[in-house]
Amino acid sequence: MAGKTLLKIISSPKQLIGEIAVPGDKSISHRALIFNSLALGNSKIRNLSPGRDCVSTINCLKALGVKLEKQKDEPSAILLHGVGGTGLTEAKDVLNAGNSATTMRLLSGVLASQPFLSILTGDFSLRSRPMKRLVEPLRLMGAEIYGRGNDSFAPLVIRGKRLNGVDYSVPVPSAQIKSAILLAGLFAQGNTTVEQLQPSRDHTERLLKLMGAKLEVDTYSVSLTPLSSPLASVDICVPGDISSAAYWLVAGAIHQNAKIRIVNCGVNPTRTGIIDVLLAMGATIRVENQRLEGNEPVADLYIESSRLKAIEIGGDIIPRLIDEIPLLAVAACLAQGKTIIRDADELRVKESDRIVTTIRELSRLGAKIEELSDGMVIYGG
Repeated sequence: MAGKTLLKIISSPKQLIGEIAVPGDKSISHRALIFNSLALGNSKIRNLSPGRDCVSTINCLKALGVKLEKQKDEPSAILLHGVGGTGLTEAKDVLNAGNSATTMRLLSGVLASQPFLSILTGDFSLRSRPMKRLVEPLRLMGAEIYGRGNDSFAPLVIRGKRLNGVDYSVPVPSAQIKSAILLAGLFAQGNTTVEQLQPSRDHTERLLKLMGAKLEVDTYSVSLTPLSSPLASVDICVPGDISSAAYWLVAGAIHQNAKIRIVNCGVNPTRTGIIDVLLAMGATIRVENQRLEGNEPVADLYIESSRLKAIEIGGDIIPRLIDEIPLLAVAACLAQGKTIIRDADELRVKESDRIVTTIRELSRLGAKIEELSDGMVIYGG
């Protein structure tokens, strides 16, 4: 078989009808693991994301002295023994975040105040992603942190210091940078405020509040008071990942014979841009059985075959659907008219340049797409 290309032929199904549950939300899984590690006491995290990124977070936490046990009777659950804000220990080796920027950035915020040396690295892709946007605010708080390439890239070296609170305006919408600053602020002297020009996902704020942290939150800013007592450990059942559900939402909308129900899915308003855009394109979607679980909105989603029309996508909604833009590009290929996606230049500094790769792969399938500096124009129909 050497030198031969293996091809897999995929035939379109005659129907997409049924009920599904998607894996646990990756963003919430990271935070449940890290925050409960900083709490005192045991916690059980159920429906944890099975992806490699969360495995990277687990491995890093273990290296820092946190005890985590998989549950034999529940493969997607972990029992975590929190060590508190002062219970982490220096890792004996370099902390490897793999491909997970969330792991690297959130742990950097935690480690900035710890009384030991930490080195964080990742795979080739992660070592190519921008880190100066993380280094700068942590330095303003008093952190001793360095990165490769004039602090632009990982590996990162952190020697924990006593930190001071900071008032900081995040230049680009980034829940990871916001979260890193807030985590550092938990153990700093004085209050910390993070301002943002556009709202970003708020899983950090929701979970920290649930665990007893004092925060004041509005649309464009978060203010945090340092901890006066340890975070309280909490049992969490992670809701289904809206980014995983997005595949089924788009598939259901563009298939000619589809009726799909997605149960127990997270519908945090900072993440549901995909639903809002598909509705604007004419998709038939219902959000049912809405409730609050672990301070996160959860619901069942219903999607069926729809006739989609082209729209323009940009502005404040982009941070709410940044990871789903490649999927929306697929939907736009089947919509009537010209879809324009703007203000999505952050896609160029993800694991790959997702603007380039999305256009390249869809063009190979016959789509007509033009590249913009911050997005794309898709001619559907």
